[in-house]
Amino acid sequence: MMEYVKTILLKVSFDGKLFEKELRKGLNMLVPGELEEFRKWCYGTFSKVYEPILNKYFILLAG
Repeated sequence: MMEYVKTILLKVSFDGKLFEKELRKGLNMLVPGELEEFRKWCYGTFSKVYEPILNKYFILLAG
């Protein structure tokens, strides 16, 4: 499932609102064991553009 979510995020990364929507949906699809690997991939791939959005969702998960 994680590969599917990654593919979707790559395809919608041109639009911030769409990216945030799909990130939120994707996080709900993943199992807890996949979250840390997914978090690392997201920051490695999108942090230059979408770090505030990533922080919003991954900090909520950590807290």
